[in-house]
Amino acid sequence: QVQLQESGGGLIQAGGSLRLSCAASGGTIGTYSMGWFRQAPGKEREFVAVITQAGLRTFYADSVKGRFTISRDNAENTVYLQMNSLRSEDTAVYYCAAARSTRYYNMANRYDYWGQGTQVTVSS
Repeated sequence: QVQLQESGGGLIQAGGSLRLSCAASGGTIGTYSMGWFRQAPGKEREFVAVITQAGLRTFYADSVKGRFTISRDNAENTVYLQMNSLRSEDTAVYYCAAARSTRYYNMANRYDYWGQGTQVTVSS
């Protein structure tokens, strides 16, 4: 059973940057694709980014492409989401998740483990 814990969220002005971390325990993330999702108030949880097991491939939602970067350090059992040029519409609770397969990576129900989330608020 893998436990995931996000950190790094907070209040930031538009145009600023934040780096989210997702630390895993109870298991190694090396065999999982790791994704980030977000959920804004009143909206469904949406896919943000995913990185494959060895970190060789990444995929992003169109809304964050060119601004966000996902990375992983399997030795540290940690995944990161670097968020630059933040906008007010990026305000949401951000969740990291682990999936045994990269197939259908943008679908939340394909992920096996989830963290509790970290709040990101971007003020305009």
